[in-house]
Amino acid sequence: MILEGYFVFTPEFFKDNTSFHLAESWKEYSKGDSRYTARDAGIVTVEILTALLEGPASLLAVYAIATGKSYSYILQFAISLGQLYGIAVYYITAILEGDNFSTNSFYYYAYFIGANVPWIVIPSIISIRCWRKIVAAFQVQSQTKKTKVR
Repeated sequence: MILEGYFVFTPEFFKDNTSFHLAESWKEYSKGDSRYTARDAGIVTVEILTALLEGPASLLAVYAIATGKSYSYILQFAISLGQLYGIAVYYITAILEGDNFSTNSFYYYAYFIGANVPWIVIPSIISIRCWRKIVAAFQVQSQTKKTKVR
């Protein structure tokens, strides 16, 4: 919420000369993807959804997990699918637009590829885990109904 929120609500972060950490982080990341300094509409949209929807939903998921709420798995699953959708849009739009947004190959592989791999791997693992838990819960519920009917 903080990192992406700063990007969303500070459109001229690249002009900040105060060495503010968040501005410097986005300036550095933009070396791997210049669409951030260009305020590409697709990038801004993905970051808005991340900061304003997925961020608060993640806080709710932490609460749900910590307190053992029944909706924690479906919430984690939804957030993870949102992350996977966002990363798909991020990469697909880059490919469709020519994939030439990095200043050099180091930044391309370190930031554009490397920094985003966790946003594929971790939500995938969480999605699979939650899917299995949800399916198992429905199987138990289905078997309980069959036992009651007999």
